[in-house]
Amino acid sequence: MAKVLIIGAGGVGNVVVHKCAALPEVFGEIVLASRTHAKCQEIAAAVERRTGRTIETAQVDADDVPQMVALIRAVQPDLVINVALPYQDLPIMDACLETGVDYLDTANYEPIDEAKFEYHWQWAYRERYREAGITALLGSGFDPGVTNVFCAWAAKHHFDTIDTIDIVDCNGGDHGKAFATNFNPEINIREVTQRGKYWEGEWREIDPMSVSRDFDFPGVGTRRMYLLYHEELESLVENLAHKGLKRIRFWMTFGEEYITHLRVLQNVGMTRIDPVEFEGTSIVPIQFLKALLPDPGSLGEGYEGKTSIGCVIAGTKDGQPVRKFIHNICDHAETFREVGAQAVSYTTGVPTMIGAKMLLTKEWTGPGVFNMEEFDPDPFMEDLNRYGLPWHVVDCDQPID
Repeated sequence: MAKVLIIGAGGVGNVVVHKCAALPEVFGEIVLASRTHAKCQEIAAAVERRTGRTIETAQVDADDVPQMVALIRAVQPDLVINVALPYQDLPIMDACLETGVDYLDTANYEPIDEAKFEYHWQWAYRERYREAGITALLGSGFDPGVTNVFCAWAAKHHFDTIDTIDIVDCNGGDHGKAFATNFNPEINIREVTQRGKYWEGEWREIDPMSVSRDFDFPGVGTRRMYLLYHEELESLVENLAHKGLKRIRFWMTFGEEYITHLRVLQNVGMTRIDPVEFEGTSIVPIQFLKALLPDPGSLGEGYEGKTSIGCVIAGTKDGQPVRKFIHNICDHAETFREVGAQAVSYTTGVPTMIGAKMLLTKEWTGPGVFNMEEFDPDPFMEDLNRYGLPWHVVDCDQPID
């Protein structure tokens, strides 16, 4: 049995603690820490009611490396699970490096003063982690995370060559709010308002939300999806080059009401990430907006509908053209009954737990910094079915041109 330190007490952190607590044979001791200790205590109490497990809690500012180092040394975990904000990836990685402890996160680093997320900041730690003999597993959520593993599994079992990958993400649920985001509002809005980008022999940029397609999502139906940039594209381009990859894109659905609200907020400056002066005080508009919007962790009760996320992959096998669709369907109401969370938090939190399990049981091992597709996908795919995210693979007759 191992001891884990989980940093972050939002909606995803809630799911991760619940799912880890359900596997005492792997996660023998669990410590949950965040800037807001009361949120940790609330999650710990809910987990104890559901599972009978006692969860230790602590307060920490994850931006402060000395604080993180002191907490890690006090807890002495086998693994630090980072489900805090992407801004905090590098300080937490620094603290793990200083203390010699393995690291896992769900999203790549993003500087707070620039709406830009890339892996190069974290890939720069590769040699230092190798020299320290510790492992960093990056992006162990759903997308990135499960989508990376879907691609690796398809490459291993179904394709000799891969021509194109389209990652498609649909939340077909209804939370009943006029406008809300399903994960951290600040991160979500920064993500969807930056310029889109995809890879087709080279990186190509487009205006935000300027390219869209209709797609029939299993379990949900036909929805309009928009081409965005997402971080798994960067690592998959590098790690699937040997398969002859020619193009990879990422698509996400948005309803018209969401887009209308977002456009208005942009037009009035509420999505700005730079500070402005207001009555003698410096505020960042998007951070103020975050304070006004519903907490994503509060959206679970009464949330109806399903998410449908997967990878459409086209290539060849034994000289013949093949197109496969690997996907998962997740129900908001079912996840709320299980762990008190909506499906977007659940689909991120479950693979976080599975990625941690892979490291702690040594299914995945090795010193350095790794993306999900660099390890054997088979045990992870088996655990998706075992722990709440069953997947399906079908022949696909929906080309995305």
